[in-house]
Amino acid sequence: MMIAKKSINFLTILVLVFTSFSIFGNEKDDPSQDGGRVNTKEEIEAYKKHHLADSHDFSLFSYTNDANERVHIGFPLPVIVWTSKGLKTFMSSAFHHNDDGKIVVDAGGVKLAKVHSKIYELEEGATVVSFDEEHHPVKAHKLLDFSITKSVFGMLLVGLLMIFGFRSLAKGYKKGAIPTGFSRVLEPLVLYVRDEIARPNIGEKHYRKFMSFLLTVFFFIWVSNILGLTPLGFNITGQLAVTVCLALFTFIIVQFSGNKDYWKHIFWMPGVPVLMKIVLAPIEVLGMLTKPFSLFVRLFANITAGHAVVMGIAALMITLKAQFGTAGATGVSVFLTLFLTLIEVLVAFLQAYIFTMLSSLFIGMAVEEHEHH
Repeated sequence: MMIAKKSINFLTILVLVFTSFSIFGNEKDDPSQDGGRVNTKEEIEAYKKHHLADSHDFSLFSYTNDANERVHIGFPLPVIVWTSKGLKTFMSSAFHHNDDGKIVVDAGGVKLAKVHSKIYELEEGATVVSFDEEHHPVKAHKLLDFSITKSVFGMLLVGLLMIFGFRSLAKGYKKGAIPTGFSRVLEPLVLYVRDEIARPNIGEKHYRKFMSFLLTVFFFIWVSNILGLTPLGFNITGQLAVTVCLALFTFIIVQFSGNKDYWKHIFWMPGVPVLMKIVLAPIEVLGMLTKPFSLFVRLFANITAGHAVVMGIAALMITLKAQFGTAGATGVSVFLTLFLTLIEVLVAFLQAYIFTMLSSLFIGMAVEEHEHH
């Protein structure tokens, strides 16, 4: 057990170090041969925005070869778009890591280009993407994009990991009251969600009904956040669409589970004068809508800010190189990045806990039974 624990700790530190170097590990000493390297403040900001945004392929790392050509190491993902001529599918490698519209793909008579990680269909007769003064594409329009992007791939991966983990936990209980193997890691977390989140906030009478949802939300957010700290560069819960959907699920469950007391307290508050009931009704309705808003904004903002801060600290190896030299700047940057990444491991769990706890609290308010005298 001691050897296994040491191995896990070693692998954890190794991943964190690799994460630190992989973010801005392409910077070179010779600025005259840029080759796509990140060297300036503007390039760092652009790189951070690119990392936080979703993409149609995985780019693990890049380097410049002897011919001063940029070589990208990664793998493509399927592009699935609905065009004016129907459904078109191909691999994202057709764009050759190009994101400024210079590469135009002919997909069955339809010309497609990728600009700022969004795929556009060119109008009839256009051969290249044109831009206006604000760098917006002209003579091109957006498509219905059903592609397996990096975030979609990450969500599928998280789903498979959850299925594998909970199947192992279920099989472990079939063998005996005490699970074995990896199930011993999951059991305390499941009990924690049940005893420290669901029961206190929802109540002994109703908590079992919502356990499957709360466990799914907790483990989905937690595993997604942990994957976001790996060199794969996932930013699942940093995508606004994902957090909105999670909050929307909570909102729908709360509204459909609300009892008569819940709706009475919203539209006709008991125990107050009639005039105050009329005044409080729109305020309570507004509060009902702001709860899911606070859920998705809190999760999105915290995860996005965490990634941006870690990458900003990693960029110190570039900005501090003139003062401390390459080795000194890299050492300072790696140390601070490791420190912040360890904090991000805590934040990954904390955000999953907060989202699940608030969801259970909102559900508990909806199913609570009041006694009026």
